[in-house]
Amino acid sequence: MTDTTGTDTTGTNATGAGTTGRLDRGNGTELAWVRLAGASPTVVFLPGFRSDMNGDKATALAAFCADRGVAMLRFDYSGHGASSGDFLDGTIGAWAADALAAMDGLTTGPVILVGSSMGGWIGLLTAVARPDRIAALVGIAAAPDFTQRLMWDAMMPVQRATLERDGVLYVPSQYGDPTPITRGLIQDGANHQVLTGRIPIHCPVRLLHGQADPDVPWELALRVAEQVETPDVRVILVKDGDHRLSRPADLALLRQTVAALLDQDGA
Repeated sequence: MTDTTGTDTTGTNATGAGTTGRLDRGNGTELAWVRLAGASPTVVFLPGFRSDMNGDKATALAAFCADRGVAMLRFDYSGHGASSGDFLDGTIGAWAADALAAMDGLTTGPVILVGSSMGGWIGLLTAVARPDRIAALVGIAAAPDFTQRLMWDAMMPVQRATLERDGVLYVPSQYGDPTPITRGLIQDGANHQVLTGRIPIHCPVRLLHGQADPDVPWELALRVAEQVETPDVRVILVKDGDHRLSRPADLALLRQTVAALLDQDGA
């Protein structure tokens, strides 16, 4: 069962009893979400670019939270998964606003943000925007500023010309259909870069990254660790880990990392 106001509706999902719903963003878009009741702080999962709340990491974390009795929220950005909206209309700013709307409207009290790839960038933006709400931040192959560093800067002149002319460029992807990169995504992403100076985040930060990641260089984790203002930062490198970090051992590492932060918070 679902609703369109953000109000809970009783239901069951793959990870145990919980509630599902749709959050009306007021702009014609509804965000699909799944929420587990439990102890504070609430774990909020932020998916990656073209990913959704039913991926391996999100569902493994949901099962962990259900077993431990910890509250959790996962959702799909506009244009992703079960949410409405056109992916090609999406931008970093719009998806960051989705994350804030979901966190503000569907959780109370402190939260632990867990962001995968693009979700790591969204997590950094969210932590800066809501410093009093964030108990900790976990990045999994976090990719801040990727629209500039890993897309625009990596494009050949002919690709840039195509993007400027057509408004969208389709790039081959090892994960399935070609990845659409829009002019709006690149232009908006430039306005939300976080690695341009010190990042005013003061909560504990944990960064998990595979050194065999073909998409996001692991050195980016070190850059984030250097630029966040908190001294409580740990970078955990998985030598043979890929970008997804979804193998059983990787998921175990994620659970251990979140569990340690929950214990540190006294939950």
